[in-house]
Amino acid sequence: MKTTVLLFHPNLPESRVNLALINGLDDDIEVRDMYYLYPDFKIDVAAEQKVLLEADRVVLQFPMHWYGAPALTKQWEDDVLEYGWAYGTGGTALEGKEVVIAVSPGAKNYGRDGFAKYTVHELLRPFQATSRLTHTRFIKPFITDGASSITDDALASQVEKYNEYLHQARLEALADFE
Repeated sequence: MKTTVLLFHPNLPESRVNLALINGLDDDIEVRDMYYLYPDFKIDVAAEQKVLLEADRVVLQFPMHWYGAPALTKQWEDDVLEYGWAYGTGGTALEGKEVVIAVSPGAKNYGRDGFAKYTVHELLRPFQATSRLTHTRFIKPFITDGASSITDDALASQVEKYNEYLHQARLEALADFE
């Protein structure tokens, strides 16, 4: 299985969590730093579609900003997931591929009893809806919550878990209302 991580971090050199997660991956996982590749937000659609076609598992990794993804993530979706290619009439290029979200919210206040009142899974629903539209399997997200205050030991453990998670032969899909 070929796994490709599309890393959407607007300031990766200053990142502690996302940089550690990426650096902890084995060499058999392709990592693409999208802000490095597209600092001007002008995405090479053909190149990105080729990357997607060659992958079996696509990971969108990003820090959670304002309960969502950084801006380039949306630009990438808008440009790359074209009608007739990823969805719509004849749009089956991604059918059967796995999509994983690897997200790192800064706080640990998600859920009904937390300040945010919504779970991280609920806030990621637009990605799940897009996965459904593009005929991919939406895998249970890999969540590193509390990224702004995570201890070194907890981060080291999470880095190891992330690498192991992405190497599993079959990952569990997220149910519609889970």
